Amino acid sequence: MTTARAVRWHAAGDLRLETFDISPPGDGEVLVAVAYCGVCGSDLHEIADGPHAIPVSTAHALSGTRAPITLGHEFSGTVVAVGNGVDALPLGTRVAVEPNYRCRTCTACREGRYEVCVGSGFAGLMGDGGMAEYAVVPEYMVRALPDGFDLAAAAVLEPAAVALHGIRRSTFAAGQAVLVVGLGPVGLLVCALLREKGAAAVIGIDPRPARRELAAKLGASVVLSPDDDVAAAVGQATDGVGVHVAFEVVGSQQTFDLALAGLRTGGELLLLGLVDELVLPAFRLLNNEQTITTSVGYRDCHDELIQMCAEGRLDLAAMVTDVVGLDEGPGALMRMVSDPGDGIKTLIHCEGEKRP
Repeated sequence: MTTARAVRWHAAGDLRLETFDISPPGDGEVLVAVAYCGVCGSDLHEIADGPHAIPVSTAHALSGTRAPITLGHEFSGTVVAVGNGVDALPLGTRVAVEPNYRCRTCTACREGRYEVCVGSGFAGLMGDGGMAEYAVVPEYMVRALPDGFDLAAAAVLEPAAVALHGIRRSTFAAGQAVLVVGLGPVGLLVCALLREKGAAAVIGIDPRPARRELAAKLGASVVLSPDDDVAAAVGQATDGVGVHVAFEVVGSQQTFDLALAGLRTGGELLLLGLVDELVLPAFRLLNNEQTITTSVGYRDCHDELIQMCAEGRLDLAAMVTDVVGLDEGPGALMRMVSDPGDGIKTLIHCEGEKRP
């Protein structure tokens, strides 16, 4: 193949299905025939009123790319070509992409904390991503999958990594009660992973009935609407003590306050939702010795998640509620901006590996 199609962001409200020339992979790069690419809320924010993360006037330092950019950072596929120096990925290998760029030379990278690399960014936001038939990515982004691994489920590994990294960043330990405020894809995956890791009680809160229903199936022992008597329900589930860790997965003052209200003395609030500013009740936090911890992105999460899926301990396919073809991509994304609906995770079926 010499050309491929991609969903490209030109400006807010301006998405185009375009044909581009496929570049052969350079040194240390891999050409992936993309099977599936998930739609993330960050994609929709860029489409609605971006740019937020997409570089427009100046190219991103690590990707060397600026708008127009191929969207999509949650993707899976098959290795079809490799550049010089790539020896561990035979052609035909099924892979998931861990799309965060890293310089590998800054202090954070040298410490192994590449999620906070000084030049960090994501393929699909700061560089060309996976909402395309083919994508070229650095070898360090590519994670090999076991034979037969479902490529649709593999496209959900990226948000699962966000969830797992958040849990790792927290002080959660098996046997503790936890609260998850916000049951979108990441919040639902937090619920599933906490249950798998031995939480005594997982309390989930979301206004949407469909999300609460799925949370119960994935492992939440109590599911609530924000309009319910949350304090009473949390108290009943924790013998009046409150939860050890509360995960805020929305990014708003209201949900932050709700998460904090369910927290025990000495507990921890883990922030996963993106928000510009929050008002903190510092006196209360100090008197109760409560901790606020933040989490962004992920590092070294994919191998554990792949193993959990292969062993049947984590069902990522349960997150997928809609699949649309690449041709339908721009229209589907624009509709989701105006009406996200009740779906959990929408995948774009890119079918790069099936194109003649």
